[in-house]
Amino acid sequence: MSHTAPGRVLVIAGSDSGGGAGIQADIKTITALGGYAATAITAVTVQNTLGVTGVYPIPLAVIAAQAQAVLDDIGADAIKTGMLGDAGVVETVAAALDQAGAVPAVVDPVMIAKGGAPLLAEAAIAAVKTLMIPRAALLTPNAPEAAALTGLSVETLDDQRRAGEALLAMGARAVLMKGGHVAGERVVDLLMTPAGETTFEGERIDTRHTHGTGCTLASACAVGLAQGLSLEASVARAWNYVHEAMLRAPGLGAGHGPLDHGWTLRA
Repeated sequence: MSHTAPGRVLVIAGSDSGGGAGIQADIKTITALGGYAATAITAVTVQNTLGVTGVYPIPLAVIAAQAQAVLDDIGADAIKTGMLGDAGVVETVAAALDQAGAVPAVVDPVMIAKGGAPLLAEAAIAAVKTLMIPRAALLTPNAPEAAALTGLSVETLDDQRRAGEALLAMGARAVLMKGGHVAGERVVDLLMTPAGETTFEGERIDTRHTHGTGCTLASACAVGLAQGLSLEASVARAWNYVHEAMLRAPGLGAGHGPLDHGWTLRA
């Protein structure tokens, strides 16, 4: 009996004890979309829907060993990176991406938690610019992250486009400029490549249940690439998956609640 490969995704990111973001959201998303998730954990966070109260970094050698163990045996069809923490982690992860060869990397430049806690040290931003952006098959910044990486103001759709062009110029092969932080009744995300752009637009969902949307979207994009979908098809499916997961949020916690990652299993 033959089985088609599910699409192997190695996720290099931090753990979220609340299960709404980070490695936990990544594994749920990849599984819900039919892929296979393996992980290299960069940090253990203490958090729930109300915020992050502790971040405990994993030693660099252990991060590298986790990634190596996965790549040596299971392999990967795509890699997704999330919370990297500091410049040392960025350097370690960049080396792991190089070891993986031509495997496409979806880089989510996680910098600030929903509750406002910084998740990336200031010095690491320079390392992300020089080491991660040029290695990204797809970069998925929100407006504040794009502003931090480019030094440009990102408050309008034109700003999103300008920042996206700057990030392409910095070496990313494609950029998904997320518009959730940009004011307006509709949310517009721009998928930008040197060949042109694709717009994903929808009504703004009035909800507090937005914890982990960035992690979830990036992992959904990565599993699409791992399964052999085109970039545009991967992003389109990911966008619809996250939109529906937000609409079906289970209403957990008193703060920024999690999404319903498993909705595809009950659809």
